[in-house]
Amino acid sequence: MIETGTQTSVQSTAPKRRALPPLMSLSDKAAARLAALYGSAHAGQLLRISVGTKGCSGLSYDMNWVEAAGPNDETVTDRGLTVLVDRKASLFLIGTTMDYEVKDLSEGFVFVNPNEKGRCGCGESFHV
Repeated sequence: MIETGTQTSVQSTAPKRRALPPLMSLSDKAAARLAALYGSAHAGQLLRISVGTKGCSGLSYDMNWVEAAGPNDETVTDRGLTVLVDRKASLFLIGTTMDYEVKDLSEGFVFVNPNEKGRCGCGESFHV
């Protein structure tokens, strides 16, 4: 409490807020693949990531190409590259790293999501 003449005021200090983890980040492999796509087949477009309902676990990652950010998109810039995230998907994706895997019979973007509690057997869907 601070007394100034006849007035008494109370100074309050708000607790320091913990920094939030980044919404999403890109691995080196994902950044390299995305840069190649942005530089060729999808020049002038942006990758938009959302979460939809699908599969036996309930949620799935959806990706599509758009010309520009929409009113409900969050812009994520990492390693000099920009991706868009549907605002509705933000809570599901906080702290997620997008990676790019090349396997014997397949290749593509994958998500390492600390919010996932489990995946279905085929790997197409997840739940939080």
